[in-house]
Amino acid sequence: MFIIILKMMKTNFQKLGYFLLIILAINSSCTNNQTKEEKKELLIYCGITMIRPMTEIKEIIEKEESCVIEITKGGSGNLLKALETSGIGDLYIPGSEAYIYNAQAKGLIDDTATVGKNRLAMMVQKGNPLHISNSLNNLSNKDYYVVIGNPNSGSVGKATKKALQKKGIFHEVEQNAVKFTTDSKDLTLLIKNKEADLVVNWFATYTWDDNSNYIDYIPISDKYAADNKLILCTLKSSKQKKIANKFLKFAQSEQGKAIFKKYGLY
Repeated sequence: MFIIILKMMKTNFQKLGYFLLIILAINSSCTNNQTKEEKKELLIYCGITMIRPMTEIKEIIEKEESCVIEITKGGSGNLLKALETSGIGDLYIPGSEAYIYNAQAKGLIDDTATVGKNRLAMMVQKGNPLHISNSLNNLSNKDYYVVIGNPNSGSVGKATKKALQKKGIFHEVEQNAVKFTTDSKDLTLLIKNKEADLVVNWFATYTWDDNSNYIDYIPISDKYAADNKLILCTLKSSKQKKIANKFLKFAQSEQGKAIFKKYGLY
């Protein structure tokens, strides 16, 4: 009889043990879900040329605020259309200030900060094998395989069109260009892969990684392409305004600007 009672107690204790394990597992699962739910999330729309400094700052803010920040990159014009259509997001940084003014006119922006500058440059293959001069007229020369950015999709294309219009040769260059690209990344690859003789791109891309081992840049006169301000903005759609504002303030601080400068965005 005593042995039977012990067996019954053992069985009950085992059942109790399993029950407690289930309760602990459920409790742990609930705690983990709560942690995930409580972790704040932000979305940044970032032009291709600014992706490196923005990623570095993102990692700093994520660590300090214990949040998750997603960066969507692409042509500045395409990004503006995306954030306008979706109605979500926390920050936006295009490659050209013109997109900021456009976004302001549409009532999408809360606050802004200038975080650096960039400028256009013509770019050729390393060593400039075709001995291309610094004249913008070379872009309309049929002897060269010319590629420029699409002014409707990205900041580099928009800025290029503006510079060429000032020179009065945009139509000629448009007719001569064998291809229009979406953004600065594609322009860089075309020169590195020797698929183009001459492109117009953001100077900062020349300074990245080993790009300067494959590319040479040719300055463009300030008369046609002056410094372009890089403006970061917080969006009215932001649901994490405190963290978004912290990101903005950090980016415009001396430490933040030093990070942009490190990537050629002086």
